[in-house]
Amino acid sequence: MSTSVRTVKLKPPLTDSDVSQLQIGDKVLIDGMIYTARDAAHKRLFELIDANKDLPFQLKGQVIYYVGPTPPRPGRPIGAAGPTTSYRMDVYTPRLLELGVKATVGKGPRSPQVIEAMKKFKGVYLVAIGGTGALLGRQVIKSETIAFEDLGTEAIRRLTVQAFPAIVANDIKGRDIFTEAVAKYVLR
Repeated sequence: MSTSVRTVKLKPPLTDSDVSQLQIGDKVLIDGMIYTARDAAHKRLFELIDANKDLPFQLKGQVIYYVGPTPPRPGRPIGAAGPTTSYRMDVYTPRLLELGVKATVGKGPRSPQVIEAMKKFKGVYLVAIGGTGALLGRQVIKSETIAFEDLGTEAIRRLTVQAFPAIVANDIKGRDIFTEAVAKYVLR
């Protein structure tokens, strides 16, 4: 793991070149459009994919944020927008990476299968800090529900974000901040 923290600005849609420069531990600031999806939305996306139907957004180069935001306060586009635990989406993530998704954002570690898929398809996993949903919601300047409105907070939204902060937890080389940082700092 790098000894100095780099800050990298990302603007989706992302390319192989964008994600290839990232290393675990890097801080990223995302500007532009990202998409929300949790368990129920992933299930419906896969029903569309399996039926060869049109998807609510183009997957290639996109960032998917695992979040179920709270309702907005008056004058705000969104309420609290903290990350959801990512392992619940692990069953879907390898195929989404194969179809072109370049980054996912959530909290907690990913499965070995997801890490292998990130290596194979050049994707990264970013973590947002759990418990900071109100602060992360402030980085959202626009929110629009684009699919599965009946799912409520789990509907797919297109978010426009500005300086949305995250940390690279898994890079395209298969490095994992959860194992490397624990090995580095665990008391012996």
